[in-house]
Amino acid sequence: MKRPVQAVLLLLSGFGLLHISLFTDLCLRYVRPGMRPLLVASGLLLLALAAAELWSYRTPTTRLGAAPGHEGSGHPGGHGQDGEPEAADVAGHGHGHDHAGVPRVAWLLFLPALSLLLYAPPALGAYTASREPAKAVTRQQDHFDALASTSPLPMTLTQFTRRVQQDRTQAIRGRTVRMSGLVTPDKGGSGWFLTRIIISCCAADAQSVKVRVHGAPSLPADTWVSVTGTVHPGGKLGTSSAPAALDAATVTKIDRPVNGYSDALPLSPTR
Repeated sequence: MKRPVQAVLLLLSGFGLLHISLFTDLCLRYVRPGMRPLLVASGLLLLALAAAELWSYRTPTTRLGAAPGHEGSGHPGGHGQDGEPEAADVAGHGHGHDHAGVPRVAWLLFLPALSLLLYAPPALGAYTASREPAKAVTRQQDHFDALASTSPLPMTLTQFTRRVQQDRTQAIRGRTVRMSGLVTPDKGGSGWFLTRIIISCCAADAQSVKVRVHGAPSLPADTWVSVTGTVHPGGKLGTSSAPAALDAATVTKIDRPVNGYSDALPLSPTR
């Protein structure tokens, strides 16, 4: 791979990073919002390196002490003062060719660079969530504040799960709640889950929070919905024997929120 091609690779990679992090919000499919400034800085750095590479390629350097228009010791043909071939010619490296290079496999680096520009991989969704168990709500909460009188009551999936399995006052009983997430069909073919995928840093450490939905037909996988309903009976409410499940009253399609990779109340949808 020649130096101009390496510079082009740096340019494509830099523009690709800026495309997903500065000019669009596609990077939020793969990383948390806090990582966005670092991606922008990385894209600018790659562009600066590409510019430096092109500048150095366009600015030829001459060997120290060599007369203009001459090579090596200043004698044409690459011979020394005694008429003997120079060592570089004997070794086959004095004929003006640069044998230093990178492995051919480096050409594969163009694939992710072009992918960022032409076809960004889709966000994590039901396929990922259906192949891993739901994230366990491990932090025990002993005290719960009184629930607001709002109806339906907006809640996150984690808040709902804690209320169902840890709140011994059973304040959630009979309350109509509203939650949002994406549709994840049950692998067993019976029902579906309302799901939120949570990432701590990037898509590689993704975990999911799920609430089983009863009483509503399943929509296509990865459909973002807002669901209202009440706690589905089962087990003893306020203990771990109670399932995180909802009897749905309404299911409404919504746009994917900006904070789709967190278990939080939805923010404005992306444009």
